[in-house]
Amino acid sequence: MSPAPAKPSATIVLLRESSGGPEVLLVKRRAGDAFGDNYAFPGGVVDEDESASHEYSQGKTADKANTELSVAEGGLDYYSAAIRELFEETGILLARDASGDWSQGGPDISTLRKEVDQGTRKWSNFLRDQGLRMASDALHYFAHWETPLSLPKRWSTRFFLAELPPGQDATHDGSELTDCRWLIAADALSLARGGGMKLPIPTFSTLEYLVDFDSVGDVLGWAKDSRAQGIEKILPGEQISGGKTKYIYPRKSAD
Repeated sequence: MSPAPAKPSATIVLLRESSGGPEVLLVKRRAGDAFGDNYAFPGGVVDEDESASHEYSQGKTADKANTELSVAEGGLDYYSAAIRELFEETGILLARDASGDWSQGGPDISTLRKEVDQGTRKWSNFLRDQGLRMASDALHYFAHWETPLSLPKRWSTRFFLAELPPGQDATHDGSELTDCRWLIAADALSLARGGGMKLPIPTFSTLEYLVDFDSVGDVLGWAKDSRAQGIEKILPGEQISGGKTKYIYPRKSAD
């Protein structure tokens, strides 16, 4: 039997500075969904409408996105999906207005968020009507995870890093997500190892790596270097054995 096709999807590892080091946004998925009852990074499947949002992308053209993701076409769809899913799930909007300033939403933003999430308002129409441009240049591609071939449901997920825009914070949608938490990577891993938090393998592995960094700037700098070296697809079953993870990203250089 042929493997199930892997659905294109995108995930954002959202970061913010704290006195103890970079904090990561983790969201808890509702029971019954993929990764149900697990904490993971915001994200989801690429929608058919993503291509209509290309004209509302700032700082990243379709050709540049294709080159960075090593695809023939549709690279910018992943950037759109990551920004859209982040907005739907957490209310955080990685978009800029006509003046180039970060969007702060407005009195109707909660209603608009629900409409985009429920599909009653197209993402591209939301961007057009609000006069916004997706901050595609704020996303830093750093990993490509794909579900092992043996599983019945599969995803091919592009991972991006981004910093939380000023003046915004996360509120889980109460539907797909039942909680959201900002945690330093080391604290999230400690909770997971103690049984207080369930993490999917890609999330756990990424957090293991983020422990090494002291600031958001350091993480984003590493992501740029990693992309320059080339991003290889990761199938967890091929990378992890014996129930223990190992570092699967290029190591940061020793200064």
